[in-house]
Amino acid sequence: QLQASGGGLVQAGGSLRLSCAASGRTFSRYAAGWFRQASGKERDVVAAISDRGGSTYYADSVKGRFTISRDNAKNTVYLQMNSLKPEDTAVYYCAARDYSGPYIYTGVREYGYWGQGTQVTVSS
Repeated sequence: QLQASGGGLVQAGGSLRLSCAASGRTFSRYAAGWFRQASGKERDVVAAISDRGGSTYYADSVKGRFTISRDNAKNTVYLQMNSLKPEDTAVYYCAARDYSGPYIYTGVREYGYWGQGTQVTVSS
């Protein structure tokens, strides 16, 4: 089970850090990702990280502004979002994939576990 938190309302140029806490004791075998879904649009990958954090992926739209990381001892994945823009406004979801190996996954259908979503609103 995944629990996402950290969303909120922020002005353009501001920062937020999202957290995704996972239940269970073997989180180090799960790949993880952050996705977002703006109103009326499809859910798209924002960033992804391999099971032990050795590999990461970022969508072009967030490269250089967002950082994905994980602390397997705390069963938590983070998304640090800096220099936020109004177009970053969306519901953000964390996702996890079991028995993933040292790989990253970027497709919605590649993940079997999803958090409930947290709203991020960036005002201009």
